[in-house]
Amino acid sequence: MTKILMHGCNGRMGRIITENAGNDPEVTIVCGVDKFTGVEQKYPVYDDIKKCDVEADVIVDFSNALAVDGLLDYALSHKLPVVLCSTGLSQEQLDRVAAASEEIPILRSANMSLGINLIMKLIKEAEEVLSKAGFDIEIVERHHNKKLDAPSGTALALADAMNEEKKYEYIFDRSTRRAERDSKEIGISAVRGGTIVGDHDVIFAGTDEVITISHTAYSRALFAKGALAAAVFLSGREKGMYDMSAVVG
Repeated sequence: MTKILMHGCNGRMGRIITENAGNDPEVTIVCGVDKFTGVEQKYPVYDDIKKCDVEADVIVDFSNALAVDGLLDYALSHKLPVVLCSTGLSQEQLDRVAAASEEIPILRSANMSLGINLIMKLIKEAEEVLSKAGFDIEIVERHHNKKLDAPSGTALALADAMNEEKKYEYIFDRSTRRAERDSKEIGISAVRGGTIVGDHDVIFAGTDEVITISHTAYSRALFAKGALAAAVFLSGREKGMYDMSAVVG
């Protein structure tokens, strides 16, 4: 059984992962970390990861960018694998994550959904065909009104999946421009409102036809299941950088 340290245990996703872990015979959450300690859990909760002295096999992180530096310090000092799900990381933090993966196994994904990770493969193939036919690419993402970062990490990951050769520029705002759209750009738009769990549309717009590849998340439980599967996968792995494509095969 994989023993998990749940980083961000009292947040929305942390609570859902805790609930799902209780029904998963392959995992157990042995402790949690959250600066908000007012939520009652069935395991010890620390307000600072440096205070945590419970033995674990892997860390699952669903906190926020501000907590990631301390998380990496702890993971490196304890040689613990990390399933890193926090989004909104700075380039400096991303560089540090990459450096840490040379010492410990890290699985980083902007979205733990099987469907999203399959779509990443599909849109990469679509871009290879449709870009040659002059199709423009736009991404529209929609999330609840509590989400802090925009665009979503998933939207950026979808764009990156089509931009491995770095031939596109990402455009987040056209309000200050008065010019025709360049063919070598991907527009990324963010919608925030209500309780939307997560919608992502990748739009390929050509002459007289539009192809849209969409994903809708109806419940955060799907992300929890993915995170737990990733934790089981990562425990005991060799150092290095992993993503959900390795988990889903």
